[in-house]
Order: sequence, then C-alpha cells, then structure tokens
Amino acid sequence: MSNIRFGIVGSGYMGKTHSEAVNRLPNADLIAVAGGSRAPALAAEYKVDFEADIDTLLRRKDIDAVVITTPHHLHFEQAMLAMQEKKHVLVEKPLATSVDDCDQMVKLAAENKLILGVGYHQRFRVNNYTARALIIDGAIGKVVSIQVSMPTYAGAMQAGGIGSDYEWWNNPASLGHIMNSAPHTIDLLRWFMDEEVVTVSSFSRTFLPGVTVEDTTMANMEFSNGAICSLFSSRALPAPAFIGEEYRFRIMGTTGLMDLDPYGELKISDENGWRVVSQQPAVGHQGANSAYSDVRMQAYCDQISSFVDLIEGRPGNIGVGKDGMAAVQACLAMLESSTERKWISLNS
Repeated sequence: MSNIRFGIVGSGYMGKTHSEAVNRLPNADLIAVAGGSRAPALAAEYKVDFEADIDTLLRRKDIDAVVITTPHHLHFEQAMLAMQEKKHVLVEKPLATSVDDCDQMVKLAAENKLILGVGYHQRFRVNNYTARALIIDGAIGKVVSIQVSMPTYAGAMQAGGIGSDYEWWNNPASLGHIMNSAPHTIDLLRWFMDEEVVTVSSFSRTFLPGVTVEDTTMANMEFSNGAICSLFSSRALPAPAFIGEEYRFRIMGTTGLMDLDPYGELKISDENGWRVVSQQPAVGHQGANSAYSDVRMQAYCDQISSFVDLIEGRPGNIGVGKDGMAAVQACLAMLESSTERKWISLNS
C-alpha cells in the first residue's frame, strides 16, 4: 500500500511537531506546508513544498491527509474545506469553538467516509495508557471521584526558545484558556472510564492584566457513571507551578486509589499500600533542546501512526470527531455555567 501523503496547516510549535512526526514514519510522506509566517522556513527545513495559500494546499491532489495546527477559531473552516476536497483530517484540540461546528465536521467526515481525528496525544503517553488499562481491568474498582490539577506557568513556555509567542491565547475568537487546556483532561477521563460528562458547574475568571478572555477556571463535572470530578486550570500563575502539580490526576475507586502524573510517576494504592506502576521519561516539552527529542515525539509519532491505521482500515486509538465534540461541549458548558451562575446539563 502506498504511503499516506500529508499536508500541514500552521507553522508554529505544533506545526513543526506534526511535521517532525510525519517525517519520522516509514508509511507517511510530508508533501507541503502552509499557514503562518514560519511556513516557508518549515517547508525548507523538511525539503517539502511551501504553499502561500492554505486553500491551495487543501485542494492539492497529491495530498491524502491534512493536519490542522492553526488557532482554534480557524479549525472549522479549514477542516470543512479539506474534507470537501476528500482529505482525511487531524485537527489539533480543540476540534472547533462551537458544538454546532463540531457536529457539522463529524457529519461531513461520515458522509465522505473520511477519518476526522483530534490531537489528543496524551492518550499515547506511557502513564496515561497504563492508567486506562488498569482502570478497565478493575485495579482500583469503580471510579467514583477525581481531582485534576492543571496550573500552567506561561513564563516558562515563553522563555523556552521554541519559537511561539502564544498571542493567540488572548484572542476572544479562541474563547480563552480552558478551551486550550481542558480538552486533554476531558478526553482522558472519558477514555479511562468510557463514560460521558453529563453535568458541569464552574467559576471562570480573568486575573492577568490586559487580558480579556478567561485565564483561570475551577470546575466540577459529573459523569454518566455517577463519578464526580474537580478541575483546576490556570495560566495566570505568577511563578513556576506547584511542584509535581503541572498535570496531576488523583483518582479514587471503590477498592483503591490512583495518583497519575502524566509527566512523572503513575502510582496506585490498595490494602497493600502505595506502589509505582509506571514512569513517563521526562518529556521536556518546554525547552528548545528537548521539544523535538525522541521522548516528546513518541506520543505524536504514535498518534500519526494510529491516524494512518484508521485511514487504512485498521483499528486505532486516536481520538476522533465525537471525542473532540464532547470536550468542546464540556468546556463551553464551563464558561456558560460561570456566566449564568448555574449548573449546566449536557445532552449525552
């Protein structure tokens, strides 16, 4: 079978990440790059075509699949055009900025028999897929409650030398920080438990000076199995994040506990006490010297490989359109709950 031929839309941190992932795979070929001021240099680095116009790339007949890494509010229009041109599409999270847009994307993919993937690379990190296997196997019994911590020190990312200014974070069209941070968490929890978010309550705030969008959210979620979850997400930290709390899940089951650090150790506790189950090697996602190392790139390469599997008719673990829509719906419910000061019920 011929290699899947890829185009990359967007040339920032994630555009380069996906270009590198495609370039590393033996069954995928990078054909062209478009979008953003760094696109010419990115195309030159990988010795592929640079397209000055994104639509031109999306219409190329020598491209089978497109990875979209542009700001959130551009995902819908670009993905829809790609699928109208019969391209498979992998969209960096969030899938879009409205549930209606997500629904249209999912329907068009189904109508055209295309794969619509979502950039949930966290599914491919060692501790996360190990946690899922343990939960499915009943290692801690039935999950009943979860605490999730996601404090982000923006200063570390901006000083990391990876070539992104993150100004899109402040664009109201992209709907605030929660739409960037929480989709990974919502997807992992749905994936761990095979359950849906049914109720959301939230307080969202803006603490950073000169910023007009939400930068901090404290939310509660109820899942279809009755499990309850608290989520703290913020990019307004004045200093590096609490030690060990950059991304942390504390999961309580009926027979045991799970302490999941996707960037550190996965531990479980039962009547025999705590033990380490697996460890994620240091990802180094905030530094120029490690951003494209084998350790960080492993999840992205596995994600693209899984995307190719689905395209070629094999099973794959990649997040798909319905998973993207579920996270967008929950994030929008958080913002709505805060604005309306009420619980929001989601249609599952």
